[in-house]
Amino acid sequence: MSKGFCERDADSVVVGLGSPIMCDDAVGLRISEEIERMSIPGVDCRQEAVGGLDILPVIHGYRHAVIVDAIQTMQYDPGTVLLFKESDFEEVVAGASCHDVNLPTAIKIGRQMDPEIMPEDIRFVAVEVQDIRTMSETMTPEVEDAVESGKAAVLHILEELRGQGPKDRRPRCPCFCSRALRRSGGPASAGPPRPS
Repeated sequence: MSKGFCERDADSVVVGLGSPIMCDDAVGLRISEEIERMSIPGVDCRQEAVGGLDILPVIHGYRHAVIVDAIQTMQYDPGTVLLFKESDFEEVVAGASCHDVNLPTAIKIGRQMDPEIMPEDIRFVAVEVQDIRTMSETMTPEVEDAVESGKAAVLHILEELRGQGPKDRRPRCPCFCSRALRRSGGPASAGPPRPS
């Protein structure tokens, strides 16, 4: 059974995705490790080699999630740090086939199936990479140099997310659990957050 907001010790999670042995694909893992070394109160850090629906249990129960990953668009120089919100992926989700569960599609499914345990806000930090096919524990120099910029981007997003209150105007339980409080004081089911 998935945990709700009350069952997490932290309100935010930074999830680095990738493979430590596929050259630049390790950049998300490295950025998450750098944030983890800072021991920021209220922030958990995870390094995962998962995709699709497997990301959902990793982010369930947190109020905020920042997902860090490699991206290869060929439109930017290697090492470019890109920031995305869920709304930036609406076309990707709409165009996905029923057999293609990419990250944005998985998050949309999570919001439909378990809205009360999904984060209120999910942000993405992506680093444009050069080589994700070579088996190597060393990243290319441009991507290695981008780790500090990626870390700064994650810290900025965390500061922004953790400085804002809940998105909806319904009062929440003091522990930020997923239950909204009715005027009578009893718990009520909180629906999915509305996009800003």
